[in-house]
Amino acid sequence: MRNAFAAALARHAQHDPRVVLLSADVGNRLFDPFKEAAPDRFVNCGIAEAAMIGTAAGLSMSGLRPVCYTIAPFATARCLEQVRVDLCYHRQPVLVVGVGAGFCYGQLGATHEALEDIAHMRSLPGMTVACPADVHELRALLAAALEHEGPVYLRLGKKGEPDIHDGPIDLGLGAGIVLREGPDVCLIGTGIVMPAAIEASALLKARGHDPRVVSLPTVKPLDGNLLRDCFDRWDLVVTIEEHSLCGGLGSAVAEWRTAHDDGHARLRCLGAPDAYHHVTASPAALRRQAGLDAAGIVTQVEAALAPLEATR
Repeated sequence: MRNAFAAALARHAQHDPRVVLLSADVGNRLFDPFKEAAPDRFVNCGIAEAAMIGTAAGLSMSGLRPVCYTIAPFATARCLEQVRVDLCYHRQPVLVVGVGAGFCYGQLGATHEALEDIAHMRSLPGMTVACPADVHELRALLAAALEHEGPVYLRLGKKGEPDIHDGPIDLGLGAGIVLREGPDVCLIGTGIVMPAAIEASALLKARGHDPRVVSLPTVKPLDGNLLRDCFDRWDLVVTIEEHSLCGGLGSAVAEWRTAHDDGHARLRCLGAPDAYHHVTASPAALRRQAGLDAAGIVTQVEAALAPLEATR
């Protein structure tokens, strides 16, 4: 996904002289195409994320379109005050890109895991939060973010994420996508967990359950019309995310439901537990431990379905 981002951003830089890329000393070779397209619009800010955000705010106030890129926990938690005050308070159209969502950097330990970043950024007034699931969602959301009149957090995977769409899609900020229909349960996921959610849906269907699968690439703002449809038509709605259960997609959907919906559907939220890992492991191992691989999702969905099916 990060390679697709770098290539797409270089294309935007060729056509839009406002686009400026700031990096916190990561991805230097990754951005060689950008440097070729716009050699005077790439800034390596060093390992100084707070200064990078402040610099981006100044560039934005001068009429440019800055893009800040670094590893997700460092793009959010490390410089949260600067994002809050320099970008959100002043409503600056700066794109903050965090690479390595969820457990992507699991081998480097809890310091590099991004399991609270959606919660941090979603809580900031005026911030839009987008989590593409594959390169097609990424390209569409990047184009929309570069035209958005306000700050955007774009949460990326790392590498090797499979496509969930067959080709380019028409997708704007705040819109969701129905990937498959099914009458038994509605699965709503965001970002890099979507391939596991889709695999889980196939396993569930083989076991006699027929799920609807929805991708919500934008966690803030949510697609209210699509959510209303989900809660009106399904008895069980399950959110799935590679993020803490505190403050992420599930929390956002629960808040939306409290404010907008009086339907009968039950809501079950799947995500990472409220705990730090004190071991290093592969992303696959950490996802399996958290129940966010396909098998773990199936187990949790079937447990949520069991009391409903007992009353039918």
